[in-house]
Amino acid sequence: MDIANLTAFIAVAETTSFSLAADRLFLTQPAISKRISTLEQSLNTKLFDRIGRTVQLTEAGKALLPHAYHILTEINDAGRKLSNLETEVKGQLNIATSHHIGLHRLPPILRSFTKSYPEVNLNIHFLDSEKAYDAVLHGHVELAIITLAATTYAPLTAIPIWNDSLDFVCSQDNPLSQLKQIDLATLAKHPAIFPGIGTFTHDIIKNCFLQTKLTPHITMSTNYMETIKMLVSIGIAWSVLPSTMLDASLIKLNVKDVTLSRQLGYLYHSERTLSKATIKLIELLKIC
Repeated sequence: MDIANLTAFIAVAETTSFSLAADRLFLTQPAISKRISTLEQSLNTKLFDRIGRTVQLTEAGKALLPHAYHILTEINDAGRKLSNLETEVKGQLNIATSHHIGLHRLPPILRSFTKSYPEVNLNIHFLDSEKAYDAVLHGHVELAIITLAATTYAPLTAIPIWNDSLDFVCSQDNPLSQLKQIDLATLAKHPAIFPGIGTFTHDIIKNCFLQTKLTPHITMSTNYMETIKMLVSIGIAWSVLPSTMLDASLIKLNVKDVTLSRQLGYLYHSERTLSKATIKLIELLKIC
């Protein structure tokens, strides 16, 4: 099976769109269609059902997908092993990170890395931490620097780097700002903005309330911490933000008997060969 055709197959399967797959691979849509058609002919089976504008895997396509991932992973792994025989640190390094970490934690590390290893072509994918887990699992990126899940299962390995403390915050003109101390029951009655449903940070905050059998009054949610900060600062609601983001536009709330934090760190696939570039970046992360 041709590698280019398998790559196109995976792109269509993941995006459920020929046009989006074309954008991802920097190809035209007819080129993607041609590759899929060639693959279907070589396998003598239909891989996608095209119903109107929707694209869905057939049973044959579903059966092929894990094998396609495995084939491309093995090829990429072999390439990294051969590249590691060279003395120079070079080539392309695909990593994933969240917007928050990319803005607030990584700049000095990446600056040092690019100065030390100018021959490495660094390709950064900004992904939600939850999606980054899948990206590492399927071999789209070698390394993810993200908010870590409470539990990480093999073959993925998660290494904590930063303990990121989280604070309850509101605007200066929010009535909550006048309280010297506040409990979760009171907070639950006031409008709140939470990180997006399904995110690790959302679960940390919500579980804090569920443990006391309280349901917070969530009026809005978004995955972007910078957006949450802006909305809180104009008085829409209270929220929880990393301590590193607090400034004069926010008031830190003194919540009784509650301390929240999350673990930030890096994630890699333990069964795959890490490139020299990835190893060097991990070395910088360990000393940051």
